Amino acid sequence: MRPQVWLSPMNKTAIVLAKRVSSKILILRNQKIILDTDLAELYGVPVKRLNEQIKRNHERFPSDFLFTLTSEEYQNLMSQDATSTHGGRRYLPNAFTEHGAIMAATVLNSKRAIEMSIFVVRAFVQMRQDMAVNQHVVSKLSELEARLDGHDTELQDLVGAIQELISPLPASNRRIGFETPPLAPKPPED
Repeated sequence: MRPQVWLSPMNKTAIVLAKRVSSKILILRNQKIILDTDLAELYGVPVKRLNEQIKRNHERFPSDFLFTLTSEEYQNLMSQDATSTHGGRRYLPNAFTEHGAIMAATVLNSKRAIEMSIFVVRAFVQMRQDMAVNQHVVSKLSELEARLDGHDTELQDLVGAIQELISPLPASNRRIGFETPPLAPKPPED
């Protein structure tokens, strides 16, 4: 039986927050990102204020920190239910990478944004670790599959040999048994 681990209220809150942040992280353009609406919610500011600060400090957000989604990407996310359509949007959403999310906390300069940025960093790190574990599992599965492919051909050969042994022999019109030689005509008796 496993020992029970008692979590303090602070630890429980941290776990809940970390899971909440992790659920907001998406993969887009082969990068882990968090959308501006989700980041603003986590940082406790309106999306409009977040985006205003980004525009005012645009030099702090190079393309590897922040990018704007294309309309196709946004439609794809909406169709996957990754974003809510509540209230609508005038502009396409911004996507923050891990570094962009941290930088956003510094330009917002609010206590909550700074506190939540720690959870954002931890969520990105956890996701990176999970992906590394998944890569290891995928490589092991590929290795196993390669081994099984070799076994499959061996098994197919074995099944083929067994089928040959149990298949009936072709029918023969030859009669089974001994044949007696034809009787030679008896010499005439005189």
